[in-house]
Amino acid sequence: MARYIVAVSGGVDSVVLLDMLTKVPKHELLVAHVDHGIRHDSAEDAQFVRALAAKYGLPFHATRVELGWGASEERARQIRYEYLRNLADIYDAKIVTAHHADDIVETVAINLHRGTGWRGLSTHDSDIVRPLLGTYKAQLSEYARRNGLLWREDSTNQSDQYLRNRLRRHLTGFTVEHKQKLITLRHEQLAYKRKIEREVLRLIGDGPTYSRYFFSHIPTAVAMECVRLATKARLTRPQLQRALLAIKTTQPDKTYEAGAGVRLDFTSRNFTVTLIK
Repeated sequence: MARYIVAVSGGVDSVVLLDMLTKVPKHELLVAHVDHGIRHDSAEDAQFVRALAAKYGLPFHATRVELGWGASEERARQIRYEYLRNLADIYDAKIVTAHHADDIVETVAINLHRGTGWRGLSTHDSDIVRPLLGTYKAQLSEYARRNGLLWREDSTNQSDQYLRNRLRRHLTGFTVEHKQKLITLRHEQLAYKRKIEREVLRLIGDGPTYSRYFFSHIPTAVAMECVRLATKARLTRPQLQRALLAIKTTQPDKTYEAGAGVRLDFTSRNFTVTLIK
């Protein structure tokens, strides 16, 4: 029987997700909640989700951190997934989240706003299950009303402090057709990404030791993709650029700390990648 960690914030999206999953037979559900300590009333969300889990007769797991008002969305996301992945390891489970079609559109808009490269249109956490990606927010809200579900509204969703909220207002005029074009583009980019990764793996193998000569003499764009795969996509683009420079110039018997728990150890001909948790 499959086991799933269901991330439930208490908002309408995750409440609908949980209700839907309880109606699917032959799997085990555990409810998880992260209280980021950003809002003064966030502890009430945790209590609400605890009661919701009890209503369905499901185990409940929660943690609270004190990020405080003004914490970035990215930092909150990092903390949330660290906790969820830890639970998934403990219970040998997969993580399920309530991300939906409108979330894809917003994420693409955010990445375009930030000046992303093509990878910004193909963001994807392969270890996360997202069954609602084909469903729009309005459909989830309608499901909640039709089934008499209760949820809590997050006041930070109205705050201009977060880029996602500011862009969301600009996307209100998008038709379903506009949104679907962006989603289709993302699907195409994900397919290209998988093809690139397969080709890179064919070129360099699965390591952890690689030829410095090869990395130094192929085109820079190709080398960057090779370094990305060799380091398991842990590094940012600037970190990848610096790591590639280190591959080309570092003296033998030296070590380079690339960041994000990535270490490169050099001989005259090769380098070895070590990933530190």
